[in-house]
Parts: sequence; structure tokens; C-alpha cells
Amino acid sequence: MIATTNPTVADFLTHCDQLYTAAQVQKAIADIAEKITADLIDKDPILLCVMNGGLVFSGQLLPLLGFPLSLDYLHATRYQKAERGAKVQWLNKPNTSLMGRCVLILDDILDEGLTLRSVLDFCWQQGASEVKIAVMTEKQHQRNISGIKSDYTGLSVADRYIFGMGMDYQGYWRNAPGIYAVKF
Repeated sequence: MIATTNPTVADFLTHCDQLYTAAQVQKAIADIAEKITADLIDKDPILLCVMNGGLVFSGQLLPLLGFPLSLDYLHATRYQKAERGAKVQWLNKPNTSLMGRCVLILDDILDEGLTLRSVLDFCWQQGASEVKIAVMTEKQHQRNISGIKSDYTGLSVADRYIFGMGMDYQGYWRNAPGIYAVKF
């Protein structure tokens, strides 16, 4: 177990593999922003940030979208600072009506897709006219649930425990520069 209390960034990160630098992450976000702009510029979209993981990605993406949009958030989670997911828990649902709106869900990672499936179903139940998904990272494995795919993906990552750019390791390191994987 890697200690998470009071190590310096340099000490902790020596126990990890850097998968992507901060510059590579910024380039990926800029690329996603171009694609989203091309697709949604005339659709009056509402963007939903999935907390807490989607916060950093959303915060860096939004200024790159040069068109009118609405923003809200939701908090649906399976991890609760754990390393393994459980049942999806809804801690907060959006306050903005999704009826007849184009919705873009912003999240940190597409892993198995269970949380995103729950969020996607919620958006359709609330009357969204179109729902798209943008994720900072997508894990490469065969455990994805059927019907869940990202419309906009920043970076692909190996099937490892990753953190940084909003993704946490035991509740910490969402603020790590770049994207890292823990060495086990």
C-alpha cells in the first residue's frame, strides 16, 4: 500500500508510472473541444459534469468551447474512495430540466460503463432529445457493458488503476499533473 498522507508529490509519483504528461492531456482536451464544437455549436447543449472525477476535465474543457451552452452537475459514484466499484449511488441529480435538450455528459473515465449507463438512462428518462458522452480517458479491456461508448475520448489507458486529472487514488491525487498508474 502506498501511503497517501503527507508524501511529497515527487515521493509518491516515484511509485507510479506516468502514462501521459500534462502537455499530452492538454492537447487531448483541445482535440476533444474541436470535435464537440463542430458537433454541438448549434444545438444549445446542456453539459453535465459527473462529480467528482469529471470536475478537472470539465473545468479545462469549458473555456475551449466557444459557443453558448448550459452547465449543471450530478454526482453519481460507484467508488466512494475505494479501489473497486460497487452499486451506483446518486448523491445529487441536476437541477436543470433536460426535457428536449441535447445533453453532453462529461466524466473522467469510461471503465466498465456502469456509472455512465445509470447517468445515460437518467438523461433519457428526463426527456433529453440527444445524449452524448465525453470522457478524459477510456480503459482498454473487454469488460464494458453493452451499449455504452464515448462519443468523445481524450486518451486511451491500459487496464490499470489510474489517477490524476480528476481521477483519484484512495481519495487523493485528483490534482496530479498528467495521468498516472499505480505500480502494484
